[in-house]
Formats: sequence, structure tokens, C-alpha cells
Amino acid sequence: MQMSKRVAGKTLWVALLTCVVWASPSRAQGGAENASIGGVMCGIDVLVGDDFKQLAGRKVGLITNHTGLNRFGKSTLELIHAAPNVELVALFSPEHGLKGKLDERVADSTDSLTGLKVFSLYGETRRPSPEALKGVDTLVFDIQDIGTRFYTYISTMGMAMEAAAEAGIQFVVLDRPNPITATRVFGPFSDVEGKFTAYHNVPLVHGMTIGELAKMFNVERKINADLVVIQMQGYKRSMWYDESVLTWVDPSPNMRSLTQATLYPAIGMIEACNVSVGRGTDTPFERFGAPWINERKLAVRLNGLGLAGIRFLPYRFTPVASKFKGEECGGVQIVLTDRNAFDPSETGLSIVRELHALFGDSFEVDKVNRLLFNVAVVNRAKASPEPTVYTKTWTTELEAFMVRRSKFLIYE
Repeated sequence: MQMSKRVAGKTLWVALLTCVVWASPSRAQGGAENASIGGVMCGIDVLVGDDFKQLAGRKVGLITNHTGLNRFGKSTLELIHAAPNVELVALFSPEHGLKGKLDERVADSTDSLTGLKVFSLYGETRRPSPEALKGVDTLVFDIQDIGTRFYTYISTMGMAMEAAAEAGIQFVVLDRPNPITATRVFGPFSDVEGKFTAYHNVPLVHGMTIGELAKMFNVERKINADLVVIQMQGYKRSMWYDESVLTWVDPSPNMRSLTQATLYPAIGMIEACNVSVGRGTDTPFERFGAPWINERKLAVRLNGLGLAGIRFLPYRFTPVASKFKGEECGGVQIVLTDRNAFDPSETGLSIVRELHALFGDSFEVDKVNRLLFNVAVVNRAKASPEPTVYTKTWTTELEAFMVRRSKFLIYE
């Protein structure tokens, strides 16, 4: 049988990659060399270590981006493309695109390595179409999440699971750490479900890995996909990302550090409002401001609340892109003093309350609900005559969630 140019090219590429990987003293396939490094082995590392047996004979559609890397920095796309007895037939990218560089609607594209079309799940559609899934019998998901409900990668996963179930194909999640730990859980909950920034009934900070969330989505949303989670090794729920011995890769253009991921659920809460959250500066989500804000007045009020694990410095900045581009903004720079004590929900809602109390109609407070999706909580922040504790508003719901959540946890 004559070998096609495409197959021949892949065969040569596989041979070259295999030589490189197996010549390395710390090959990605696992074993004593791999284990000696310590730290976490993500789902892709475990998959490679098992010689891709979970995908053997499969025609794979891969949902990934630049964060889909093994512990040695080689991309999941490359590894699956080169894997023997696995055929990569389709690619899909989330918000920000395959390379994670776009802060806009993403068009379909072509991958230079494989020659495959990359179907955007942040363009004309948010889920794989039946046409894009033709010839696919397994969808693989490998993207790094950051642990906050309105960060959209988990919604992409859920919607792709729905498409997989409808098409009768397997869905495989290559699990990754929750960078802000999988123990810290904070409300509030959303009033809606099925939205791109509120896909399921989970709190603002859910304390779960993507694999655990996939299990929850599959059961609670009655997706009933043929779900397989490739579990991590060496992972503990209490780990912050900098304890995993994994290299930090910016999950999106403005998520540039673990500190920013930690602050994101609080500061991202006001992003839909007429406030810059630092996009277009060197520290997004570590500052916020607007031309109408008096930075000293705001810093004094926020510091006076005694919020745990955080301080606010009066600050002026001029974004070079995004909201208020080229306009000087008054605001605050945020100093995270104790990440384990920091409460993002109390902090975010306290910021909402103080901005509304200090600056009135200059702050478009109702737009908070575009991401939070909880009218009662936003109204409480607006109406409170003095600083308040918000957590008691959702305590009962949070206790019920912890029981629900416990059924789907994988790691200790």
C-alpha cells in the first residue's frame, strides 16, 4: 500500500520526536527519571507515561491552547500528533485562541504543525459543531483554568461535553491543578446557569480541578457524556500553583502571575463596570481605577475596612490599551499580604460598596451583575449604609454546595 504524503510526514515527525524524547535523561514518558523531579504530573504527563493507551486507536479532536503543556514544556498538541496509534483529526481553541494571545473574538485558523483547521470556540460558536466533529470519536480537553467561575475555559469544557454527548463520542479531560488551591471555596452563587460566564451552579471560587468540575457537570447538568478524567499524580488539594513545581504559563494575555489569579475573582467582579482593572498596564488585576476616582479617599476607606490579607495603596496610572486608554486614572494598587487569609468575595463586594458609596452614579454599579449574576447580593452592596459582612447571605447555599462538591472530588 502506498503511503500518503500526510502519513509519511507524520511518520517522520514521530520518529524524530521519539528520538529526541527517548534520548533525554528525563524523558516525558515517566519512570524514575520523571519521578525524580518531584512535583505534580498533570494529566498529559500521565497519559504519555501510559504510552497513550487511553487514546489507542482513537481519532482525536483536541481542545487546547498554549497552556496545554507537559511538565517539560512540550505541547499536548505535539505529543498527541506524534503519538503512535493515535490519529489527531481536529483542533479546537477557546477564548484568546490556540496561542493565547488574542483579546478579541477569535476566528478559525490553521495550525502550522499539523495543517489541521483550528475551530474557534470563541467566534461564531461556543461549542463544537456537528460538522467540526465529523470523523472524531474522542474529544480531549487540556487547558489550564484559574479557579474562578467567570473565567471562561470551564464553560468551554462544559459546552464541549454537551456536544460530545450529543454526537456519541468520548470526552477525555487531562486534569490540571487549580492554581489558587482546590480547598478554598467562596460565594456568592449566580442566579442563572448556562451562561458563558456562569455555566453551572457553583460559587465564585469553586475549589475544584477541571477534572472534578467535568464530573460534576456531567452528572448535575445531566450531560451523560462518556467521560474519562486522566488524573494527576503528586497533586494535593491544598497546593498553590507555586508549590506544584510546574512552570507558570500566562493562561490569558492579562493573567500574568499567580498573584493576579488570586486577586482575579475580587477585581474581575467589577470589570464590566466603567472601571479599569489594569488592562493596558504591567499589572492587570493588581490595580483598578477610573478618571472619576479620588485615589486617596478610596484607599483610606478600603484600608479602614480591615479586610484580611490585603492592603490598598493610592495610585495613579494611565492604561495604554483597553478601558480608559490614554486617560489618567485615580485608583489603588493592591498588595496581597496573606493569600491564605484573603477572601475574594468579601473583598470584591466591599470594593463595590465603597465605590458606590463614595462616588455615587459615577460608578455604574448595576453592571457588576453582568459577571456576578446575583441581583440580591449586588443590591445589598448598593443599599448597605455601612460596611457589612456578605458571606452570611449565601452560607446555606455554600453548605449545600460543599456536600454536592464532595461527591466529585478526586484528590486529598
